[in-house]
Amino acid sequence: MTRYSVDPNRHELIATWGTGEGDLATRITALPADAPSATLLRLAGVLTRLSEAAWRTYTHPASAAGSLEPDTEGWRREQERDTFSDVAEAVAAPNLPHGGLLTVSYSPLLESAHQAGRALHALDEPELTKAVLAETVAELTAVESAELGNLTGRAQQAVLLSREDASPVQVAAADHLLEQNPFGSLALFSDIDPTAAAVAAAHWLAAAAEVAADASGHDATAVLLEADNIEDLPHQTPTLVLELLDAGHTPHDAVTGLVRHALHIADGLLPDPAGLREQLEDLDGALDDYTEDYTDDEETDPEDTGLRLTPLDPRRPARDLLEDLLAGIHGCWVLHTEYDDLDEEHLGTDDADPDDAGPDDAHPDDADLDDERAAQHRRQSRENFARLVRETAARHRDRLL
Repeated sequence: MTRYSVDPNRHELIATWGTGEGDLATRITALPADAPSATLLRLAGVLTRLSEAAWRTYTHPASAAGSLEPDTEGWRREQERDTFSDVAEAVAAPNLPHGGLLTVSYSPLLESAHQAGRALHALDEPELTKAVLAETVAELTAVESAELGNLTGRAQQAVLLSREDASPVQVAAADHLLEQNPFGSLALFSDIDPTAAAVAAAHWLAAAAEVAADASGHDATAVLLEADNIEDLPHQTPTLVLELLDAGHTPHDAVTGLVRHALHIADGLLPDPAGLREQLEDLDGALDDYTEDYTDDEETDPEDTGLRLTPLDPRRPARDLLEDLLAGIHGCWVLHTEYDDLDEEHLGTDDADPDDAGPDDAHPDDADLDDERAAQHRRQSRENFARLVRETAARHRDRLL
C-alpha cells in the first residue's frame, strides 16, 4: 500500500510505496504552514488507510471467495470493490456531523474516503482538496492496473503483496521468465505479482522434479527429500506442492489455496478446523511417544513443541512460497547432478594424463585446473538440467492453462 506522511520542515504531503527493490517517494502538494499538526497528521493517516483498503480489494478479490450470493464473503468483497466509483465524491463531499449525528459507512474504503474529506473540510484549502482528489484517483488507478496484470508505475507495489488469485497475464509473464532461466531470476521478484510467479514456478518445479525422478529413479514427490540428504533445503513446502499436483490439483489451485489459507491465518481466522484437529491429535500422540521413550514419564514442557498453522510465512505468504519453489527447483538439480553422466570431452579437459608428465611438463597449477574443471562441470550440469526441464515443461504446458 501507499503510505502518506507529513514533512514538517517543507510543509508538504509525501507519498511513498515499495517496488520490490526499494521504496519510491513523491511530493503530493504543499500544506498550509499555519494548519494544526494534528489535523495534517490525521489527513495523512486516513489516506494511508484508504490505500490499504483499496489494495485489500486486490489481494482479496471476489473471484477468490467462491460464492457471490448475497451476504457471502464474495458478495461483500464485490460490494467493496464497487465503491471505487464513489470514493472521489466521498472525498469531495464527505458525510459531516448533523444534529449531533454522523453517518458512517460500512465500507472501510468508503469510510476512509469520508474521513479524508472531513479532514480536508476542516483545513478548508481548495488547492489541497484538489491535489488530494487527484492523488486518490491515481491510487485507485494503480489498483485497477494491477488487477489487469499491468505492474508498471505505482502499480509495481503489487509485487510486495500476496493475492488470493493470480492474473493470467502475470502468470504468462512469469512463465516466460522461467523459460529463460528455470532456476529463477530477480525479475520474478521485482516485476511479477508473487502469487502469479509462484503459480508459474509450481509448473516449473513439477517439470524439474520429473527430470530429477527420471535420472534418480525416485518418485517425483520424493526427490526433494532425497536432495535434502545432499544439501540442506527448505523441502517441506515445495514437496507439499508436488504432492498437490500429483493428486490432480492445477498449479493455480495449489498455489492460491496455500496463499489463501495463510492470508486467513494472518487475518486471525481458522480456515480448516478439522485439519487443525488432526494436527493436534498427531501432536498429542507424538508427545505421548516422546514422554514414554525419553522422559521417564516426566511431564513434557509445552514450550518444547510447536504447531505451525500454515507452512508459509503469514506476513508474506506468496513471496515465501515463491522462494521455496525456486529452492525446490535448485534441489531437483542438486539430486540430478548425482546421476547426470556428462561427457568429459565437452568439459575442455586435456587428453594427456598428468601422471605421465615428465619433470619439464609438471603442472604447478593442477589445483587451479581441478577447480576450473569442477566449475565447468557445474555450469554444464546446470545447462543440461535446464534444457531437460524446458523440454519437460513444454510437454506439460496445459498445466498452466
